[in-house]
Amino acid sequence: MLDKLEANPPENLKAGASVPIADKDMPFLEKVMAKSGLSDIFDARDITEVVFRVMRDLMTTEAADRVEAELHEPAEATKDKSLQMEIAELWHDTNPIVAFLSRVRPPWQGPGIFKIDSDRFLFRVENEGGMPGNVNPEQVVKAVFSATKDELSSERIQEIASWLPDKVRQLWEEA
Repeated sequence: MLDKLEANPPENLKAGASVPIADKDMPFLEKVMAKSGLSDIFDARDITEVVFRVMRDLMTTEAADRVEAELHEPAEATKDKSLQMEIAELWHDTNPIVAFLSRVRPPWQGPGIFKIDSDRFLFRVENEGGMPGNVNPEQVVKAVFSATKDELSSERIQEIASWLPDKVRQLWEEA
């Protein structure tokens, strides 16, 4: 879509001053697209859901619920019903079995085969999200983190940081 607009811009864009849209005024999924290198809004939605899934897997149910409580903002201003949702809806898992299990199991931290370290976090995002091959997983995760932090209180931002493994926590801090 962006390529088409750049190749054939509307006439009214060729004249007058242009004012960039501030990040705070951009809808959530557009922020993810702009900062991640993704060219499709549906990819941004799907990969955001996966990043959120892995984040929730690191947290207690109570911590995940506190994050969700702050995410009740529109994810995208659109007439397309498949994109009309709140950011909180992206935080929920679309797979009902996974959603149920994430509420009853403990956080995947500490020793054991299910521990999610930074490498496993990025591996899951890349593989569960159907990420396009030309996109850097770290850049996508950082884009989702940046858009998410814009919606959260400083208390919630710090709480999430406390759950993230080393390299992923650094991406969170940089976002």
